[in-house]
Amino acid sequence: MERSLTMELVRVTEAAALSSARWMGRGKKEEADDAATSAMRDVFDTIPMQGTVVIGEGEMDEAPMLYIGEKLGTGVGPGVDVAVDPLEGTNIVAQGTWNALAVIAIADEKTLLHAPDMYMQKIAVGPEAIGKVDINASTLDNLKAVAKAKNKDIEDLVAVVLDRPRHAELVEEIRQAGARIKLIPDGDVAAAINTAFDDTGVDILFGIGGAPEGVISAVALKCLGGEIQGKLIPSNDEETERCKKMGIPDINKVFYMDDFCSGDDAIFAATGVTDGELLKGVQFKGTKGTTQTVVMRAKSGTVRFIDGEHSLKKKPNLVMNP
Repeated sequence: MERSLTMELVRVTEAAALSSARWMGRGKKEEADDAATSAMRDVFDTIPMQGTVVIGEGEMDEAPMLYIGEKLGTGVGPGVDVAVDPLEGTNIVAQGTWNALAVIAIADEKTLLHAPDMYMQKIAVGPEAIGKVDINASTLDNLKAVAKAKNKDIEDLVAVVLDRPRHAELVEEIRQAGARIKLIPDGDVAAAINTAFDDTGVDILFGIGGAPEGVISAVALKCLGGEIQGKLIPSNDEETERCKKMGIPDINKVFYMDDFCSGDDAIFAATGVTDGELLKGVQFKGTKGTTQTVVMRAKSGTVRFIDGEHSLKKKPNLVMNP
């Protein structure tokens, strides 16, 4: 994979973030998502790669663009799998709250898991706790393991959990163990990434979220040296059958890092749409827009934070051809 793609992906997420940020707090999540998706798709047309969407906005008959199987890029350059979430946190943007991101992950061709669009139980940690957690272990045992790995008391740990009724028992288990909890309304990709950065104050992610988001989180954590494990949670017989058709006959299968991303190389980029623990959101003033992006590569282990200032007058459509 060409290392120059690292900076090209920054252009993609910046465009999506700038477009969707105009909708912050306006209560219109579909419009925000559409803006991010359109901008992201436009910039993809300028990138020298042969990409295939494996995690996207849905099947071809469900999404007009960035659908699963769609070809992206100029058609010249390396062949890559592409996982996108143009707006991770549509509700977040609609409400103007924390941690909305524009996200993209790429990896060598045929190395990303084609995760079905259903729920997945997840556990994620940063580099210090890699190899120490087990999704089949108890909540208490996992918290003990992370506390030991990070040289903390359990009372010092912060666990992130999506604020959903389905997590009532999990939340009670964490509280009984003595750890602290950060309940989030949406955006478990950001939460998974945050486990790998001490400054965010997040130690572990627990709970059930989307399986596609699990793949995107895995690419980020692969670049950062962290870990995520997952188990699919089909909601009905139809979803169970879909798993079997996708080559996953054992519903209890645990997906590890090499299952999510089997290759040696991958690139992840995320631009903040709204403010979060890790990234600042988009700011506008006159004809200028500012962004903050994190971009990382698994092969080199490089992590970059990039502040961008964009002339919306010179680049009104957020795309400038080479």
